Amino acid sequence: MDTALYAQGDTGAARQRLRLWLQMLKAVRHVENDLRERLRQGYDMTLPRFDVLAALLAAPDGLRMTELSQQLMVSNGNVTGIVDRLVADGLAERETMESDRRAFRVRITDTGATLMREMTARHLEWIDELLADVTEADAARGISIMLDIRHKAHR
Repeated sequence: MDTALYAQGDTGAARQRLRLWLQMLKAVRHVENDLRERLRQGYDMTLPRFDVLAALLAAPDGLRMTELSQQLMVSNGNVTGIVDRLVADGLAERETMESDRRAFRVRITDTGATLMREMTARHLEWIDELLADVTEADAARGISIMLDIRHKAHR
């Protein structure tokens, strides 16, 4: 996108913020695309399935579908298809809830947990490799900026 399209009535600071936003998008897309490919090649895994397994690994008692959707910030419908495939692959399981027979809780299986621990170790290595040129101080500054953006957006 050409920032010149926004030339009318903007300030230098506004234009810089727009450039920041565009560079953030490009950086995230670059890293995400690389991670998607590595997960696909190394584990025949998609990024959405990885995200669901990560959420389940962090919740040993399992999560209701609504809780899972809220954590991942996606619709129940999106999560249902992913959970169906994880269950079919033996990486997750559904358990009917005693309090409501229509609702169920999703848990990661032992097989899923073992795979997820291996993938998260590799994921950490991949991120470290992709961001190897970012110093620890720059990473801390970047995190601080991202947190400021998120907090201001929620006001």
